Amino acid sequence: MNTEFIKGVIVPIITPIDAQEQIDEKKTREHVDYVIDGGMHGILIFGSNGEFYMVEEDEMERGLKIMVDQAAGRVPVYFGIGAIRTKKCIRLAKMAAANGAAGISILQPMFLKPTEEELFRHFQAIADAVADVPVLLYNNPGRVGYTMSANLVERLAHEVENIVGMKDTSGDITQTAEFIRRTRDVGFKVFGGKDTLLYASMCHGAVGGVCTSGNFMPELIADVYNKYVQGDLEGSLEAQFKLNPVRLSMDGASFPVASKDMANLRGRQIGLPYAPSLATPEGPVLDKIRTEMTRAGLI
Repeated sequence: MNTEFIKGVIVPIITPIDAQEQIDEKKTREHVDYVIDGGMHGILIFGSNGEFYMVEEDEMERGLKIMVDQAAGRVPVYFGIGAIRTKKCIRLAKMAAANGAAGISILQPMFLKPTEEELFRHFQAIADAVADVPVLLYNNPGRVGYTMSANLVERLAHEVENIVGMKDTSGDITQTAEFIRRTRDVGFKVFGGKDTLLYASMCHGAVGGVCTSGNFMPELIADVYNKYVQGDLEGSLEAQFKLNPVRLSMDGASFPVASKDMANLRGRQIGLPYAPSLATPEGPVLDKIRTEMTRAGLI
């Protein structure tokens, strides 16, 4: 299985919606062009910042078709799955494969606290259902309440042929490094999941990052990656330090509202999040975001 394309900065693209909370096709196509022109190496549709938990299956299929069509092969489009039930995940994976997804990303089930054997069988069953499609694991302990272990990831990487990589959003660089160390013999592709740790993740062998920042400052996050792979480590670190205050300013807003706030501040006119989330109101939180974006030369 060819996995050479699985690298770089992948943006978990936000989902523009209209007043009826349907995907806005025009704005979606415009945003696909924006992130690609900004230097992104891939697009992840319906990741956490894509508000996957708000979108019905038929809308997911429509959104995927729009983004695959607009990307037009310029970058790979990955499909994110965040469902709990294994059977639903399999259904979504097959739909994504049928509609041109270059790869599938699977978040560990939320709300449940499964055993490692249950998790192994869950991921294995989904991967087996789309055996010709690359599958990436998505470790996000902050959102689901538990982490994938290095033992589990090592076993999946070695025993399930098309599970070929992962995104680690633990924020624990030791854990990220362990995922890399224990799977590097099979060419497993580990992405950093924290924008502020892209440089650090790559220093430990990550192939890139899945980075929210690509939605509103793609040129800055791409700069961290591009300078690193060109061997300009000092320049890459400086680019990371330029980006970090902007990214950290998001933390005062509710998740995942700030991504759309910041895209709108850059003139993207991306619209509102799904209810019950609201755009960040005027006040100290938005003032902080606006200040850091101004200091970075973004607005």
